[in-house]
Amino acid sequence: MPFSIFRESCEQHNASIGVPHITRRQILRTKGLIVVNTGDGKGKTTAALGMMLRAWGHGMKVVVLQFVKSSKLDCGEHSAARRMGVEVITGGAGFTRRGKDAESHAHLAVELWDVAREKIVSGDYHMVILDEFTYPLKYGWLPVEEVLNVLGNRPGEVHVVVTGRDAPQELIDFADVVVEMRGVKHVLPGGVKAQKGIEY
Repeated sequence: MPFSIFRESCEQHNASIGVPHITRRQILRTKGLIVVNTGDGKGKTTAALGMMLRAWGHGMKVVVLQFVKSSKLDCGEHSAARRMGVEVITGGAGFTRRGKDAESHAHLAVELWDVAREKIVSGDYHMVILDEFTYPLKYGWLPVEEVLNVLGNRPGEVHVVVTGRDAPQELIDFADVVVEMRGVKHVLPGGVKAQKGIEY
């Protein structure tokens, strides 16, 4: 089904159940939220990508910045984002333990934060997703106070979504919405490899 027809059918369905159409003017009046997806369970990035999809469906401009995933990685969300015209910037060096190549990881995090900060304060985006952003905060590569200052002084309609384990308490206290993912059952510990479309 062509997207224009799909989108029209979605709008007709929403109207039939009483969901109002969101105009550009209404988007600009939106109160920007700070959303944090944290916890030890899987699904933090996936949930953020779901918000990306919803925002894109409403004609909102979204950018995703990935602080841990390597630029050499080509996940399903990267292919989808390219087709959708959503900007995704990967600036990490892959998952790491603290102390292993920490200087390199810290340097990359600072570089990507400079880009993220510009996009957050520019007002050009309705939603900025900072994927795996809790790790640079947890390991001290970025000062939490500076990050909160930027978030607190962003344009009022900009949503910022942060994902990652061990979100610092200061960020949790500052955020509008915090979701803690809890792992109940997963196949990875049993030796099953990550599945395309599920994990990446």
